[in-house]
Amino acid sequence: MKKISYPIKESFYSIQGEGHYYGIAAYFIRFGGCNIKCDWCDTKESWNIKQKDFVSIHKIISNVKKNHKVRTVVITGGEPTMWNLSPLIKELKKKGYRIHIETSGSYPIKEKYVDWITISPKKIKLPIQENYKKINELKIVISDEDDFSFAEEQATYIESTNCFLFLQPEWSNTFRIIPEIISYIKKNPKWRISLQIHKMLNIP
Repeated sequence: MKKISYPIKESFYSIQGEGHYYGIAAYFIRFGGCNIKCDWCDTKESWNIKQKDFVSIHKIISNVKKNHKVRTVVITGGEPTMWNLSPLIKELKKKGYRIHIETSGSYPIKEKYVDWITISPKKIKLPIQENYKKINELKIVISDEDDFSFAEEQATYIESTNCFLFLQPEWSNTFRIIPEIISYIKKNPKWRISLQIHKMLNIP
C-alpha cells in the first residue's frame, strides 16, 4: 500500500442520523477542508487543516477494523471529494466494506466503487453537472422558505427515477421550520423529510 495520507478531522463508529440510511450502524470518516463554508455549517471545525490531521491509509483502515461489526463506511466532511479518494476507497472495498459518500457535489465524483452518493447542494457553489447523473440521494437543507424553490430547481437536474429526495431542516431552525417542511411534503410527496436524529439522541 502506498504511503498516502489524508486530513482526517475525526472518525468514529455511530448511527447514521440522516437521509435514506438513517438508523443504521456506520463508521464515519470526516475529512478536513471545505471549499464552501456555509454560515450554518454544524461541522465548522472541519474547515481548517493542520499537519497533525494527516492520517495514513494504513492507519485509517486499522481504525475501521477495530470496530469488528462495521459494514458501512461513510466518507464525509468538510468536503471529502477535494481529495483523491480512490486509493482509500479501493482498500476499503478490498476489506468488504460498503462505501457511502456525502458531498456538496462541487468536485468530480470519480470513484466507481462507491455504493451510495448523497449530494447536498449549496447555493453559493452548485454541484457540477456530471454529478447529477451519479447521485443516489439529493438532500436539501431548509432554513427558510426560499430554500424550497432551490430544492425544486435542484430536483429538475436529477435524471434517475431511483434517486431519493430529502428536505432536511437546518439544525438551529429545526422546530421553527419543521411545520413548513411537513406542509410542503404533503403537497409535494416526491420529497421526504430527513431529521438529524443523531443530534436528537446526543450521539456523534
